[in-house]
Amino acid sequence: MSAINRTTKQEVHLEVKPYCHDICDKVVQNKEQHHERCEEKKFGCDISGSIFSHSGTLEHQKVNTDERPSVCGKGFTDNSSLMQHQRVHTKEKPFVCDICGKGFSQNSNLHAHKRVHTNEKPFVCDICGKSFARNSNLHSHKRVHTNEKPFVCYICDRRFSHSSTLHNHKRVHTNEKPFVCDVCGKGFSRSFSLLGHQRVHTNEKPFVCDICGKGFSRSSYLRDHKRVHTNEKPFVCDICSKGFSQNSNLHSHKRVHTKEKPFVCDICGKSFARSSNLHSHKRVHTNEKSFVCDICDRRFSHSSTLHNHKRVHTNEKPFVCDVCGKGLSRSFSLLGHQRVHTNEKPFVCDICGKGFSRSSYLHDHKRVHTNEKPFVCNICGRRFSHSSTLLSHKRVHTNEKPFLCDICGRRFPQSSSLSDGPH
Repeated sequence: MSAINRTTKQEVHLEVKPYCHDICDKVVQNKEQHHERCEEKKFGCDISGSIFSHSGTLEHQKVNTDERPSVCGKGFTDNSSLMQHQRVHTKEKPFVCDICGKGFSQNSNLHAHKRVHTNEKPFVCDICGKSFARNSNLHSHKRVHTNEKPFVCYICDRRFSHSSTLHNHKRVHTNEKPFVCDVCGKGFSRSFSLLGHQRVHTNEKPFVCDICGKGFSRSSYLRDHKRVHTNEKPFVCDICSKGFSQNSNLHSHKRVHTKEKPFVCDICGKSFARSSNLHSHKRVHTNEKSFVCDICDRRFSHSSTLHNHKRVHTNEKPFVCDVCGKGLSRSFSLLGHQRVHTNEKPFVCDICGKGFSRSSYLHDHKRVHTNEKPFVCNICGRRFSHSSTLLSHKRVHTNEKPFLCDICGRRFPQSSSLSDGPH
């Protein structure tokens, strides 16, 4: 090995670059070779001063000249990117899936879409192992672990981990609802909300619980429902520590503490803590009873009332008193019954001071003072202050005697007659 070669190799290892080029001021190993390449750079950008060896590289100049397409003004560094972008405006989708026929403006999007059919998810999170069909989805997902929220709403300063979530959030401020149902005309701020709503019309419930088989129109409804089986209550009230399976229920519950009732009936002015309660209440005014018992055809204005009523037919009494063992068909009936043992009477008449264990008893009692008799017999026209009294009275006309004495075998129209002494 020659001394010159040895010197050159030593200089490489020692990172010695002895020659300073006098044209571009760059420190180089081989002055002659670099000089030839530098001389070839005959194409210069007259704005930034950068020099290129090929005229095609002057696409770089578009960055500096602010050369922009005529539609939206967005700038691109090369013609192919501009051409792809323009399909946003023309709605051109030349790349078509050969399986489902869906079109895409970019070939890369078609390639990623095909993984929907193959169920291929090559991009795996190295923290939790969750896999994704697109690298961009994996990148966004990782913010769940880092809690990174780089996208900020300039109106309320709320932060988001995804730009799309921020974009949707802004419609809260603008009240924009661009996604409209073609059946009922209802508008939505998000496309997936419209998709979920449309299943109300089709009655489609594609999300099925693998435990009980119940179907739901939205995946979020299924996720919330599963907590019924797991008894998971991750949303906890910071005032009373009561847990809830859904965040919306916690939000509504907090109004118990604040006494806030923002939902007001526009007919009678009564206010409610929940919009669902207001919706149910309005049926009092419309007399709407859309829930029908499939056994006796009796109609109800609330689904929960129908559910409780069905226990009359099944004789189901799931709510059991832990003091005397008595079973009740309704939870609030058990609560009222337990006051028999505690002698608690929290509902007090503001006229005479008499106390009652249930609010319904107080409500009925007040008719003693007002002499109100709203329950009318449709046979003889006689009026009563209690519905139960009207029901007993009607047996006079029907001669119905449903109460049987287990001692003498006689039947009576009222249960009170069973305890009246010897028959």
